[in-house]
Amino acid sequence: MKLIRMGIITAISLALTAPLAAQPRRKKLLAIGQVKGFQHDATSHGLATIWKLGQESGLWDTYIRTDTQLLTKKKLPGNAKTLPFFDAVLFYTTGELEMDEEQKADLLSFIKDDGKGFIGVHSAIDTFYKWPEYGEMVGGYFDLHPWNQFQAPIVVEDPNNPIVKHFPPAFSVMDEIYQVKDYSRDRVRVLLSMDASKLDLQRKGVKRTDRDFAIAWIRKYGNGRVFYSTLGHREDSWDRPDVQKMWLEAVKWAMGMTEADAMPRPKP
Repeated sequence: MKLIRMGIITAISLALTAPLAAQPRRKKLLAIGQVKGFQHDATSHGLATIWKLGQESGLWDTYIRTDTQLLTKKKLPGNAKTLPFFDAVLFYTTGELEMDEEQKADLLSFIKDDGKGFIGVHSAIDTFYKWPEYGEMVGGYFDLHPWNQFQAPIVVEDPNNPIVKHFPPAFSVMDEIYQVKDYSRDRVRVLLSMDASKLDLQRKGVKRTDRDFAIAWIRKYGNGRVFYSTLGHREDSWDRPDVQKMWLEAVKWAMGMTEADAMPRPKP
């Protein structure tokens, strides 16, 4: 009888703990907000939104830093979590960040060799002009914002992509849209772009004669995944549920939780 009772207790215990054991490990995101150039008032709000999306979805934990110390594969003193601990890195940054050559090599290797993710927010392309490998990895560099903050007319170029398929075919967002240089559709797959037919192309500072103003793109970088969007200058842009959904799905894709076609293709 005693053995039967013990068997029943063991069975109940296993039944109760099985769902806990089946829970997948929450992913880890390192979000960097170091600023060495223009100060964006929405940086804190944006990074807090990314943290909130991870917590509410239960999919990832966000480690927010305003320094670059953890961007290394070296073991650091104390309880420091370095690149091998994380599944993706997010930049909402400007300027030449405080990273030495070993750190830069480690970050590129983290994505390209280790198959991890990189998410670039708004001014991430206004970062590291003196490090061309970074610009190549993320997909381009900032080249003015001729329209400043305005109701940007946006079209969805890839309606089957999980990052943007929730948007209507055309919509608008009040934000500051960057024009991009050193960018090519031979390297990236554009998900969202501006409807050039609704833009003042005579405005001072407009340089892209091809009328190609990308809003968001993805790319494979070696074994890794890169997402970038110019959205995020304004706090109210971050507060939009549809834009939050884009960031949620972008982090999921960058971390390998969803699949999408990242093959570059010409402008429709």
